[in-house]
Amino acid sequence: MSAFTWILVSTVAGGILSVVAAGAVALNARISHVPVLISYAVGALLGAVFLDLLPEAFGRSDSLEQMAATILAGILVFFVLEKLVLWRHCHVEQCEAHDPPQVTHDHGRSGMMIMIGDTFHNFVDGVLIAAAFLANHELGIVTALAIIAHEIPQEVGDFLILLHSGYTRTRALLLNLLSSAAMVAGGVLAYFALQTMEQWIPPLLGLAVASMLYVSVADLIPGLHRRPELHATVQQVALIALGVATIWLVGELAHSTA
Repeated sequence: MSAFTWILVSTVAGGILSVVAAGAVALNARISHVPVLISYAVGALLGAVFLDLLPEAFGRSDSLEQMAATILAGILVFFVLEKLVLWRHCHVEQCEAHDPPQVTHDHGRSGMMIMIGDTFHNFVDGVLIAAAFLANHELGIVTALAIIAHEIPQEVGDFLILLHSGYTRTRALLLNLLSSAAMVAGGVLAYFALQTMEQWIPPLLGLAVASMLYVSVADLIPGLHRRPELHATVQQVALIALGVATIWLVGELAHSTA
């Protein structure tokens, strides 16, 4: 097969396989368990940021200061975007700030944030897959497998966040599939304009870091504090650690096969 065919097949398969696998896991979770499983999503997001995306972003950037500034700017941008969504849903008589504490969703805010960040991430993954295949077919296959392996636990977290954010399971699956299409777009565009696209990889990674970091720290972790009981805290810490460990383990397996 030609390099273009390899890129197209790998990005399409990567996007579909990761979403289907994540959906199979997340759809088997009862809705009542979603607030608890959000702890796992927090761990997966933080693990992806600090063990995968952030090192990659700094490694590809010519200036650490510039990358740090990009991430900072991204956090501020996502803060403003969240405010805009809040203003849209917040009225005089009914506002999330006035909702009772037992409300378990956030009017789609964190879901929208995570979809933006995941779309950036998938687009960059497509660019990386294309670059690897253009260098060497074997390297391309290994890179595609590693990216798919990384995507599955992250997509599980994204799926749970969408459910937590008030989306139906069907809509959450469709949004994840739509976001995964960015991997195909990134791969195809990179094939035709790799030199142009390469310079955009670091800032796109920086924005993905900002989105995932903002959602986990600003939106999801505060919700965990609504259950201050000791057994709930132990459960949350264990699930956060499990999420981080999942990302670490997948990363180690990917590196060992590279």
